Amino acid sequence: MSLITTTDELAQACQRLARSPFVTVDTEFLRETTFWPILCVVQLASDDEAMAIDALAPGLDLEPLLQLMADEDVVKVFHAARQDLEIFWKLSGVLPTPLFDTQVAAMVCGYGEQVSYSELAHSICHVAIDKSSRFTDWARRPLAEAQIDYAIGDVTHLRDIYRELSKRVAATGRQSWLDDEMKTLNSPSTYEQHPERAWERYRTKARKPRDLAVLMELAAWRESEAQARDVPRARVLKDDVLIELALAAPRSVEALGNLRAFPRGMERSRAGGEILAAVERGLARDPKTLPKIERDRRNGANVGATVELLKVLLRQVSEESGVAGKLIATVDDLESIASSDRAEVPALSGWRRKLFGDRALELKHGRLALTVENGRVVTLEWKDAEAPNPAV
Repeated sequence: MSLITTTDELAQACQRLARSPFVTVDTEFLRETTFWPILCVVQLASDDEAMAIDALAPGLDLEPLLQLMADEDVVKVFHAARQDLEIFWKLSGVLPTPLFDTQVAAMVCGYGEQVSYSELAHSICHVAIDKSSRFTDWARRPLAEAQIDYAIGDVTHLRDIYRELSKRVAATGRQSWLDDEMKTLNSPSTYEQHPERAWERYRTKARKPRDLAVLMELAAWRESEAQARDVPRARVLKDDVLIELALAAPRSVEALGNLRAFPRGMERSRAGGEILAAVERGLARDPKTLPKIERDRRNGANVGATVELLKVLLRQVSEESGVAGKLIATVDDLESIASSDRAEVPALSGWRRKLFGDRALELKHGRLALTVENGRVVTLEWKDAEAPNPAV
């Protein structure tokens, strides 16, 4: 186990690791005060060695590491990879590939939803993970020995977890399911930050076209401002203030300053002027060009009851198959299916449709029943229900 602090050390280590069929990878970063994550430490391990890279070491060039991440002959193994991948995408515009995410694999193999690394280490490796260094300041130098040991520990047990989960995925014939999930994680669109799409996080807050138009402009302004200043979105405007602005649509400095949640004095700043300009752009939008406002699907006749039944079916399918319910379908998926047989949701395509989607449509149209046997929910096909009872 070692700490790498120079480019030559890193280049030599990456050359050795490139001869391995896989490397386990983890990162330590800070994001509390910035929009973009600050990479502090990178941990790597192969069968033969494990190491930590001081990403903040003076003069260190991470190019050898980035080349290793792009090496198609080496599988990169992460646990809960999304935030780690975002860091590599921001550094180089290239995503680590090929990829294996042990959290997703665990969801496919019956370990439940969003199982943690420590839970897998305990279940598969029979070890307890010391979390005492988890929330330390990873940007402070020098790094303490306990921090380095903790960081490297996150990739050493990951080797055995990877081997075990790989075997289980292969044994269940679900490699293609896992590959589908890896495609999403390895898609640049997953990590690209588009200010013009920032409003989508709050799409349910807009009830009228005018509200939506103003929200779109305000959210785009806040996103651009946060990125340019490299600060968290809430440092620019908190979510509740953003929504209040969109609904109130103030058109003067006085109206802006009178909003209850708006920061005092900000109305007369540069940001205040830009907010008012964003409101005007929103009000000037042609309503015909706006995205359609999605009403609460659960308010439709019988939709709410259908969703509740679909939730029971999802749980039954999850328990029966050993696949985490969250990986099969989301609540939004269920609401969409309850509203339309042709809903464009993951649950109605690919392996999810075979596992759950087709049954969901059968249940919706009364061709599948749910009943309880020995304390467990089971499904009953309509043709089975109509079949004569031999005992009668």
